[in-house]
Amino acid sequence: MQALVAIVGGVLCAVFAAAPAAAQDLVISNARIIVGNGTVIESGALVVRGGRIASVGAGAPAPAGARQIDGRGLTLMPGFIDGHRHIISGNADQWLKDQAATRMQEFLEAGYTTLLAGGGPAEGNLELKRRLDAGVLKGPRVIPAAQINLNNTTPEQARAEMRRLAGLGIRFIGEENINPKPPTPGQIENLRAIVDESKNVGALVMVHAVSPQAMVAAVDAGVPLLVHTPHFGWVTNEEAKKVAAAGVLNLSTAAFGVPLFDVFSQDNVPTFRDGKRWPDDILDGDGRGQEAGYKTVNARTLWDNGVVYGFGTDTGYLPLKGLAQELKALNLMFSMKDIVKLMGPNTAAFVQMSRDIGSLEPGKLADIVAFPANPLDGYWNMLNAVVVIKGGDIVVDKRAGRR
Repeated sequence: MQALVAIVGGVLCAVFAAAPAAAQDLVISNARIIVGNGTVIESGALVVRGGRIASVGAGAPAPAGARQIDGRGLTLMPGFIDGHRHIISGNADQWLKDQAATRMQEFLEAGYTTLLAGGGPAEGNLELKRRLDAGVLKGPRVIPAAQINLNNTTPEQARAEMRRLAGLGIRFIGEENINPKPPTPGQIENLRAIVDESKNVGALVMVHAVSPQAMVAAVDAGVPLLVHTPHFGWVTNEEAKKVAAAGVLNLSTAAFGVPLFDVFSQDNVPTFRDGKRWPDDILDGDGRGQEAGYKTVNARTLWDNGVVYGFGTDTGYLPLKGLAQELKALNLMFSMKDIVKLMGPNTAAFVQMSRDIGSLEPGKLADIVAFPANPLDGYWNMLNAVVVIKGGDIVVDKRAGRR
């Protein structure tokens, strides 16, 4: 199973603090507003000024010249964040030329406004971010990532590679194979070196912890961010409490072992997330698809013991299908109120952007997704975004045939 070692710099909030050039003043009135902090306003107005939320509530005054949107019948939520998404596939230059525009639009149509690129080509991820920031491409904001090796290397080589990639402007670094039960001494030595080096560059380190043993080893090494819910055995309450006490944040990827249908083929035959057979070809699987059970139960164990648990799909296929698959798995163990929290504030914390995204509150970027049905009635209502707003810019509008 792959393990991700990543660095996230404290500069992320500054990078995304500025409002996008296309931001406009907006007022959305008469809408149900799921704020994301536990509050639901059944009929309220949300005012946007300069790309940020100015006010949320009833009877909010509209800025002069603001665009008016009647939200009657709509429910608003914070724009979706995927804390670990594989974006670029194959040759980066060719992907940017032939697929980037279509793929980015698919993310917007699904309701995503922020993606953390889960590994992949450093230069390609940086170029994708540059084009999005410059307005050459329309899509979610992207936090780039790159790869680093924990195997067949020395601690000093790992440190040097991390410094090189960080020097390029990458703040999430690395994808690597790590033995899940448990990591090898060499991998832990390299991991400790990277965690130590992260302090020199003002960064954070993130790891795929796919077994309870790997999770505990990562926490002991000082890793502050975990990508995976473990799926090689049961997480105990004591282990979960250790994660929480250390202040380590965790992403879901709960649908890793859940069978996928009608994505890679249309024959109603279950596949793994890469299109191979399920459960036979689950990556480094324990067999019989039991990973699906480990994931969902362990997710609830972590949550109930106080771990800040966020949303990540760790997938590379169609955004809407990936969203549906992850929500389906999460809904086995979590209420819709829980899912709103983990998708919004908890994931914003994971990607180090709590000041800017994750809830619909004054001062936050106006990242908003609107639905014709109430997501609190069922996750399937999150699969039909009709309006998507990124930083005050309306990037998707399907009302009455608009686009």
